[in-house]
Amino acid sequence: MLKAPPPLIYYLSEHPSIVGFRWSHAQSWGATWSFLFSSIASYLLLSLFLHLSLTLFRRHRPIPIGPLPALHSLSMSLTSVTIFAGILISTAAEIRDTRWFWRRSKTPLEWLLCFPLGTRPSGRVFFWSYVYYLSRFLHMFRTPLIILRRRRLSFFHLLNHSISAFASFLWLEFSQSFQVLAILFATLVYALVYAYRFWTAIGLRGACFPFVLNCQIALLACNVACHVGVFFLHFFFKGGCNGIGAWVFNCVLNLALLTLFLNFYVRMYVGKRRMLRGVTPALS
Repeated sequence: MLKAPPPLIYYLSEHPSIVGFRWSHAQSWGATWSFLFSSIASYLLLSLFLHLSLTLFRRHRPIPIGPLPALHSLSMSLTSVTIFAGILISTAAEIRDTRWFWRRSKTPLEWLLCFPLGTRPSGRVFFWSYVYYLSRFLHMFRTPLIILRRRRLSFFHLLNHSISAFASFLWLEFSQSFQVLAILFATLVYALVYAYRFWTAIGLRGACFPFVLNCQIALLACNVACHVGVFFLHFFFKGGCNGIGAWVFNCVLNLALLTLFLNFYVRMYVGKRRMLRGVTPALS
Protein backbone atom coordinates (compact mmCIF):
# COMPACT_ATOMS: atom_id res chain seq x y z
CA MET A 1 0.00 0.00 0.00
CA LEU A 2 1.30 3.45 -0.93
CA LYS A 3 2.22 5.68 2.01
CA ALA A 4 0.33 8.98 1.82
CA PRO A 5 -1.38 11.33 4.29
CA PRO A 6 -4.79 9.93 5.33
CA PRO A 7 -6.75 13.00 4.09
CA LEU A 8 -5.07 12.66 0.68
CA ILE A 9 -5.90 8.94 0.51
CA TYR A 10 -9.52 9.66 1.45
CA TYR A 11 -10.10 12.37 -1.14
CA LEU A 12 -8.22 10.55 -3.92
CA SER A 13 -9.38 6.95 -3.42
CA GLU A 14 -11.80 6.42 -0.52
CA HIS A 15 -14.37 9.17 -1.04
CA PRO A 16 -17.87 7.68 -1.60
CA SER A 17 -18.14 9.39 -4.99
CA ILE A 18 -14.94 7.64 -6.09
CA VAL A 19 -15.58 4.20 -4.59
CA GLY A 20 -19.19 4.15 -5.81
CA PHE A 21 -18.49 5.49 -9.30
CA ARG A 22 -20.14 3.70 -12.21
CA TRP A 23 -19.79 4.63 -15.89
CA SER A 24 -23.32 5.12 -17.14
CA HIS A 25 -24.80 6.77 -20.22
CA ALA A 26 -27.63 8.12 -18.09
CA GLN A 27 -25.68 9.34 -15.05
CA SER A 28 -22.16 10.23 -16.27
CA TRP A 29 -21.85 13.57 -18.05
CA GLY A 30 -20.45 13.19 -21.55
CA ALA A 31 -20.85 9.41 -21.52
CA THR A 32 -22.82 9.04 -24.76
CA TRP A 33 -21.58 8.41 -28.28
CA SER A 34 -23.53 11.41 -29.55
CA PHE A 35 -21.75 13.71 -27.07
CA LEU A 36 -18.36 12.31 -28.07
CA PHE A 37 -18.86 12.72 -31.82
CA SER A 38 -20.52 16.14 -31.53
CA SER A 39 -17.71 17.39 -29.27
CA ILE A 40 -14.97 16.22 -31.60
CA ALA A 41 -16.83 17.63 -34.62
CA SER A 42 -17.27 20.99 -32.86
CA TYR A 43 -13.58 21.04 -31.98
CA LEU A 44 -12.56 20.38 -35.58
CA LEU A 45 -15.02 22.93 -37.02
CA LEU A 46 -13.98 25.63 -34.55
CA SER A 47 -10.31 25.08 -35.30
CA LEU A 48 -10.90 25.20 -39.07
CA PHE A 49 -13.11 28.30 -38.71
CA LEU A 50 -10.45 30.19 -36.76
CA HIS A 51 -7.74 29.20 -39.20
CA LEU A 52 -9.75 30.12 -42.30
CA SER A 53 -10.94 33.40 -40.76
CA LEU A 54 -7.40 34.54 -40.03
CA THR A 55 -6.30 33.44 -43.50
CA LEU A 56 -9.13 35.29 -45.28
CA PHE A 57 -8.54 38.51 -43.34
CA ARG A 58 -4.79 38.13 -44.02
CA ARG A 59 -3.85 38.86 -40.46
CA HIS A 60 -0.13 38.20 -40.28
CA ARG A 61 0.51 39.30 -36.72
CA PRO A 62 -0.38 37.07 -33.78
CA ILE A 63 -3.54 38.04 -31.91
CA PRO A 64 -2.70 39.11 -28.34
CA ILE A 65 -4.36 36.70 -25.93
CA GLY A 66 -2.56 37.74 -22.76
CA PRO A 67 -1.87 35.11 -20.11
CA LEU A 68 -4.27 32.51 -21.55
CA PRO A 69 -1.51 30.14 -22.79
CA ALA A 70 0.24 30.25 -19.41
CA LEU A 71 -3.03 29.70 -17.52
CA HIS A 72 -3.97 26.80 -19.79
CA SER A 73 -0.56 25.17 -19.31
CA LEU A 74 -0.78 25.62 -15.53
CA SER A 75 -4.29 24.15 -15.36
CA MET A 76 -3.29 21.18 -17.52
CA SER A 77 -0.21 20.50 -15.40
CA LEU A 78 -2.15 20.64 -12.11
CA THR A 79 -4.96 18.51 -13.54
CA SER A 80 -2.46 15.92 -14.75
CA VAL A 81 -0.73 15.80 -11.36
CA THR A 82 -4.07 15.28 -9.63
CA ILE A 83 -5.11 12.48 -11.99
CA PHE A 84 -1.71 10.82 -11.70
CA ALA A 85 -1.82 10.85 -7.89
CA GLY A 86 -5.46 9.79 -7.83
CA ILE A 87 -5.15 6.81 -10.14
CA LEU A 88 -1.86 5.72 -8.54
CA ILE A 89 -3.36 5.61 -5.03
CA SER A 90 -6.64 4.16 -6.31
CA THR A 91 -4.82 1.42 -8.22
CA ALA A 92 -2.97 0.37 -5.08
CA ALA A 93 -6.28 0.28 -3.17
CA GLU A 94 -8.02 -1.62 -5.97
CA ILE A 95 -5.29 -4.25 -6.09
CA ARG A 96 -5.49 -4.61 -2.32
CA ASP A 97 -9.28 -5.08 -2.36
CA THR A 98 -9.68 -7.33 -5.41
CA ARG A 99 -6.49 -9.38 -5.43
CA TRP A 100 -8.25 -12.29 -3.76
CA PHE A 101 -10.27 -12.72 -6.95
CA TRP A 102 -7.44 -12.90 -9.51
CA ARG A 103 -4.23 -13.55 -7.53
CA ARG A 104 -4.04 -17.22 -8.64
CA SER A 105 -3.97 -16.27 -12.31
CA LYS A 106 -2.29 -12.85 -12.43
CA THR A 107 0.40 -10.72 -10.85
CA PRO A 108 -0.34 -7.01 -10.15
CA LEU A 109 1.59 -6.02 -13.29
CA GLU A 110 -0.41 -8.47 -15.38
CA TRP A 111 -3.62 -7.07 -13.89
CA LEU A 112 -2.52 -3.57 -14.92
CA LEU A 113 -1.97 -4.74 -18.48
CA CYS A 114 -4.80 -7.26 -18.74
CA PHE A 115 -8.08 -6.81 -16.87
CA PRO A 116 -9.93 -10.09 -16.14
CA LEU A 117 -12.78 -10.91 -18.50
CA GLY A 118 -16.06 -9.47 -17.26
CA THR A 119 -14.55 -6.35 -15.65
CA ARG A 120 -17.13 -3.58 -15.28
CA PRO A 121 -16.38 0.16 -15.58
CA SER A 122 -16.98 1.00 -11.94
CA GLY A 123 -14.96 1.85 -8.87
CA ARG A 124 -11.88 3.91 -8.12
CA VAL A 125 -9.77 3.25 -11.20
CA PHE A 126 -12.59 4.00 -13.61
CA PHE A 127 -13.48 7.19 -11.75
CA TRP A 128 -10.04 8.57 -12.55
CA SER A 129 -10.27 7.21 -16.06
CA TYR A 130 -13.47 9.25 -16.37
CA VAL A 131 -11.72 12.36 -15.03
CA TYR A 132 -8.93 11.77 -17.56
CA TYR A 133 -11.55 11.51 -20.33
CA LEU A 134 -13.04 14.86 -19.32
CA SER A 135 -9.58 16.44 -19.18
CA ARG A 136 -9.15 15.67 -22.87
CA PHE A 137 -11.60 18.46 -23.65
CA LEU A 138 -9.52 20.90 -21.60
CA HIS A 139 -6.54 19.64 -23.58
CA MET A 140 -8.29 20.61 -26.84
CA PHE A 141 -8.24 24.31 -25.91
CA ARG A 142 -4.56 24.37 -26.78
CA THR A 143 -5.34 24.22 -30.51
CA PRO A 144 -7.32 27.52 -30.71
CA LEU A 145 -4.59 29.19 -28.66
CA ILE A 146 -1.95 27.98 -31.11
CA ILE A 147 -4.00 29.23 -34.07
CA LEU A 148 -4.53 32.67 -32.54
CA ARG A 149 -0.87 33.08 -31.56
CA ARG A 150 0.90 31.53 -34.53
CA ARG A 151 -1.75 31.44 -37.28
CA ARG A 152 -0.82 27.83 -37.88
CA LEU A 153 -3.10 24.81 -38.00
CA SER A 154 -1.43 21.41 -37.68
CA PHE A 155 -3.26 18.31 -38.85
CA PHE A 156 -1.18 16.36 -36.33
CA HIS A 157 -2.55 18.40 -33.43
CA LEU A 158 -6.13 18.02 -34.63
CA LEU A 159 -5.85 14.27 -35.00
CA ASN A 160 -3.85 13.84 -31.79
CA HIS A 161 -6.45 15.58 -29.62
CA SER A 162 -9.37 13.89 -31.38
CA ILE A 163 -7.86 10.41 -31.04
CA SER A 164 -6.97 11.05 -27.40
CA ALA A 165 -10.60 11.89 -26.54
CA PHE A 166 -11.96 8.98 -28.59
CA ALA A 167 -9.53 6.45 -27.10
CA SER A 168 -10.24 7.51 -23.50
CA PHE A 169 -13.98 7.09 -24.21
CA LEU A 170 -13.34 3.54 -25.47
CA TRP A 171 -11.40 2.72 -22.30
CA LEU A 172 -14.51 3.44 -20.23
CA GLU A 173 -17.14 2.11 -22.60
CA PHE A 174 -15.50 -1.31 -22.96
CA SER A 175 -13.49 -1.53 -19.69
CA GLN A 176 -10.40 -1.80 -21.85
CA SER A 177 -7.24 -3.40 -20.51
CA PHE A 178 -4.00 -1.40 -20.23
CA GLN A 179 -5.74 1.92 -19.54
CA VAL A 180 -4.31 2.31 -16.01
CA LEU A 181 -0.71 2.29 -17.22
CA ALA A 182 -1.63 4.45 -20.20
CA ILE A 183 -3.15 7.10 -17.92
CA LEU A 184 -0.22 6.96 -15.50
CA PHE A 185 2.34 7.45 -18.28
CA ALA A 186 0.28 10.11 -20.07
CA THR A 187 -0.50 12.22 -16.99
CA LEU A 188 3.12 12.06 -15.82
CA VAL A 189 4.34 13.30 -19.19
CA TYR A 190 1.60 15.94 -19.47
CA ALA A 191 2.40 17.22 -15.98
CA LEU A 192 6.04 17.72 -16.98
CA VAL A 193 5.36 19.09 -20.46
CA TYR A 194 2.74 21.62 -19.39
CA ALA A 195 4.77 22.68 -16.37
CA TYR A 196 7.63 23.36 -18.79
CA ARG A 197 5.31 25.28 -21.12
CA PHE A 198 4.06 27.35 -18.20
CA TRP A 199 7.67 27.97 -17.18
CA THR A 200 8.56 29.33 -20.63
CA ALA A 201 5.22 31.17 -21.07
CA ILE A 202 5.96 33.39 -18.07
CA GLY A 203 9.30 34.34 -19.57
CA LEU A 204 11.72 31.97 -17.87
CA ARG A 205 14.54 30.31 -19.74
CA GLY A 206 13.79 27.09 -21.59
CA ALA A 207 15.87 23.92 -21.81
CA CYS A 208 18.86 23.66 -24.13
CA PHE A 209 17.38 20.54 -25.74
CA PRO A 210 13.92 19.70 -27.17
CA PHE A 211 12.32 18.84 -23.81
CA VAL A 212 8.75 18.46 -25.08
CA LEU A 213 9.82 16.27 -28.00
CA ASN A 214 11.84 13.97 -25.74
CA CYS A 215 8.86 13.58 -23.40
CA GLN A 216 6.59 12.72 -26.33
CA ILE A 217 9.03 10.12 -27.60
CA ALA A 218 9.29 8.56 -24.12
CA LEU A 219 5.48 8.40 -23.89
CA LEU A 220 5.20 6.71 -27.28
CA ALA A 221 7.87 4.19 -26.32
CA CYS A 222 6.05 3.31 -23.08
CA ASN A 223 2.75 2.91 -24.93
CA VAL A 224 4.30 0.63 -27.54
CA ALA A 225 5.86 -1.53 -24.81
CA CYS A 226 2.50 -1.82 -23.01
CA HIS A 227 0.68 -2.73 -26.22
CA VAL A 228 3.20 -5.50 -26.82
CA GLY A 229 2.60 -6.75 -23.26
CA VAL A 230 -1.18 -6.82 -23.76
CA PHE A 231 -0.75 -8.69 -27.05
CA PHE A 232 1.30 -11.49 -25.50
CA LEU A 233 -0.85 -11.76 -22.37
CA HIS A 234 -4.06 -12.03 -24.36
CA PHE A 235 -2.98 -14.33 -27.17
CA PHE A 236 -0.28 -16.50 -25.60
CA PHE A 237 -0.36 -16.55 -21.78
CA LYS A 238 -3.47 -15.59 -19.81
CA GLY A 239 -6.29 -16.65 -22.10
CA GLY A 240 -8.05 -13.35 -22.54
CA CYS A 241 -8.02 -9.67 -21.58
CA ASN A 242 -11.15 -7.59 -21.16
CA GLY A 243 -12.06 -5.12 -23.91
CA ILE A 244 -9.70 -6.63 -26.46
CA GLY A 245 -11.83 -5.46 -29.40
CA ALA A 246 -11.52 -1.84 -28.27
CA TRP A 247 -7.80 -2.46 -27.68
CA VAL A 248 -7.34 -3.59 -31.29
CA PHE A 249 -9.13 -0.48 -32.55
CA ASN A 250 -7.00 1.61 -30.18
CA CYS A 251 -3.89 0.05 -31.67
CA VAL A 252 -4.98 1.16 -35.14
CA LEU A 253 -5.55 4.71 -33.89
CA ASN A 254 -2.18 4.76 -32.13
CA LEU A 255 -0.45 3.45 -35.25
CA ALA A 256 -1.97 6.28 -37.28
CA LEU A 257 -0.90 8.75 -34.61
CA LEU A 258 2.62 7.31 -34.52
CA THR A 259 2.91 7.65 -38.31
CA LEU A 260 1.81 11.28 -38.16
CA PHE A 261 4.17 11.99 -35.26
CA LEU A 262 7.15 10.59 -37.14
CA ASN A 263 6.20 12.60 -40.21
CA PHE A 264 5.80 15.72 -38.05
CA TYR A 265 9.15 15.08 -36.38
CA VAL A 266 10.97 14.64 -39.69
CA ARG A 267 9.50 17.83 -41.14
CA MET A 268 9.92 20.02 -38.05
CA TYR A 269 13.23 18.89 -36.54
CA VAL A 270 15.22 16.92 -39.09
CA GLY A 271 14.46 19.59 -41.71
CA LYS A 272 15.63 22.34 -39.37
CA ARG A 273 18.89 20.50 -38.69
CA ARG A 274 19.57 20.16 -42.40
CA MET A 275 18.90 23.86 -42.91
CA LEU A 276 21.27 24.79 -40.09
CA ARG A 277 23.97 22.53 -41.53
CA GLY A 278 23.54 24.26 -44.87
CA VAL A 279 23.68 27.74 -43.35
CA THR A 280 26.82 27.12 -41.27
CA PRO A 281 29.23 26.55 -44.23
CA ALA A 282 27.75 29.58 -46.00
CA LEU A 283 28.43 31.77 -42.98
CA SER A 284 31.94 30.42 -42.75
